[in-house]
Amino acid sequence: MQKVKIDADDLRPQYPIASVDNALRLILLLGEQQEIRLTDASAHLGVASSTAHRLFAMLQYRGFVRQDPHTKVYQTGSALTNIAFSLLSKLDVRTRAHPILERLNEQVLETVHLGLLDGAMVRFVDAIESPRPVRVASRMGKSMHAHCTSTGRAILAQQTDGEIFKLFPKEELPQMTVNSVSTRGALMQEIEKIRQRGYAVQREESEEGVSSVSVAVTSQFLPSRFALNISMPTTRMSTSRIKELASVLTGASQELSSYFGLEI
Repeated sequence: MQKVKIDADDLRPQYPIASVDNALRLILLLGEQQEIRLTDASAHLGVASSTAHRLFAMLQYRGFVRQDPHTKVYQTGSALTNIAFSLLSKLDVRTRAHPILERLNEQVLETVHLGLLDGAMVRFVDAIESPRPVRVASRMGKSMHAHCTSTGRAILAQQTDGEIFKLFPKEELPQMTVNSVSTRGALMQEIEKIRQRGYAVQREESEEGVSSVSVAVTSQFLPSRFALNISMPTTRMSTSRIKELASVLTGASQELSSYFGLEI
């Protein structure tokens, strides 16, 4: 049977609304670029800067974009992030990861998490608590500063220095505890260590008495960056334990990555 080629113009609605089309084109452009300048958006759409500004204003009002207060560039907003997050289930990321989390939990007897990078924050999308009486509570559904967590730093280490600088434009960083990384320079030093050894560690940087080890899960077929995490009371964290957990997590991350066409 001969295939019929469908031209894009054949799908164009009979009564197109230019403003809606332009707003959707900006959203699609955000899917290709991490940030958009007003002048670039104007050129991309072939409209005046004032028109592009009004489109951005409406998208920002609905949470689809946010404007960096310093650079004035436009970036993905929380509404788009929430939509992407709700679509993760269709890719079965959590469904695929949960059996792996169960095996990790049974093997190490500690609380395990699956984390997702969300801007400069990390969101925990799945968790299984340790069966031990003294344990780290589940952080399922919570968001934390990425630079204060091993999960966030493991994922950040997969990005370029330029991408990290865009997420953290200021030298000073907020702290969750007195032990948290407090400057971008210190964060970059830690990122370099993670890149060399392949895993991230934090000791009481996100919560007093809690330490953790994490390994990133990366794939070109996933819309977001993930990491597997093992959390425990600091009293159970030792140098030998860290290496043991890192090895276990690396194997688990490779297994999860293989589901999506890429072994790390």
